[in-house]
Amino acid sequence: MGFALSTMQLSSSAFANDGAIPSKHTGEGEDVSPELTWKEAPEGTKGYAVICHDPDAPLVTPGGTYGFVHWVLYNIPGDVTSLTESDSGYTQGMNDFGNAGYGGPMPPNQHGTHRYYYWILALDTATSLPEGLTLWELLKELEPNLLGMNRLVGTYQRD
Repeated sequence: MGFALSTMQLSSSAFANDGAIPSKHTGEGEDVSPELTWKEAPEGTKGYAVICHDPDAPLVTPGGTYGFVHWVLYNIPGDVTSLTESDSGYTQGMNDFGNAGYGGPMPPNQHGTHRYYYWILALDTATSLPEGLTLWELLKELEPNLLGMNRLVGTYQRD
């Protein structure tokens, strides 16, 4: 299928699509992941992965990737349809802070409003990938098994 949007829906009780992310879920607050819920997964879904990426971050790596990765979570079973706030279950990958797990929004001061894309990826197989994968390593592993995906976009700006 490749990386194309599907009819799956992702939402959060913490913020609306295109809405402001509360400081609780940022590096300036408690730095805990927001609650996420998804529905209308494609038929045959047997696993999920969740990603949070800031494409507005002024970072380009030598490998040509862009933006800043805030969260990589995977090996989520196909019968799961939500994550609780500060969910530390499942397998944590590496964020661009150099840590495993969630690292909330923290754009540079005076850099304007950034968009944070929380992605849900539905897979045709259950996964048992090792801890600590980067976003790009994870996507390489998952791409052949991707059934559908969609996103929830939140915004955040530091003074």
